[in-house]
Amino acid sequence: MQQIQIESADFTSPAVQALVAENMRDLSARYGGTGDDTPIAGADFVLPQGEFLVAVEDGRLIGSAAWRRHHSDAELKRMFTRPAARGRGVARRLLTAVEESARAAGCKRVILETGDKQPEAIALYVSAGYERIDDFGYYAGHDGVLSYAKPL
Repeated sequence: MQQIQIESADFTSPAVQALVAENMRDLSARYGGTGDDTPIAGADFVLPQGEFLVAVEDGRLIGSAAWRRHHSDAELKRMFTRPAARGRGVARRLLTAVEESARAAGCKRVILETGDKQPEAIALYVSAGYERIDDFGYYAGHDGVLSYAKPL
């Protein structure tokens, strides 16, 4: 088994799109519908406007996390770890990499939307220093939406 590497990736690549599709299936199982209808484009994740990061082990993508510019903030998107890789610190490493990338691009804080059916995500964000903020973005005002922020 090789060490897990965190790398920048092209959001439009087939391997990344397969991982994103798995993420959407996971969200759909939790919430119904498509999983997440937030409008996203590949250009959202091109520096300095954002970056799409993946965790790679043995040549296989096992997780992702991205950020895109939201005014002076970085909005966290597509945080996901494949089930077989969970519980190994992959998500925490990805979150740290997002924070470092966003800070280097001049963002003042990371903001995110999650939902009440993702207790493991909420626990990660709180343990990493994120605090509740007013809801924003595509799902603002929807039941079960929880928004968080962390200053960089």
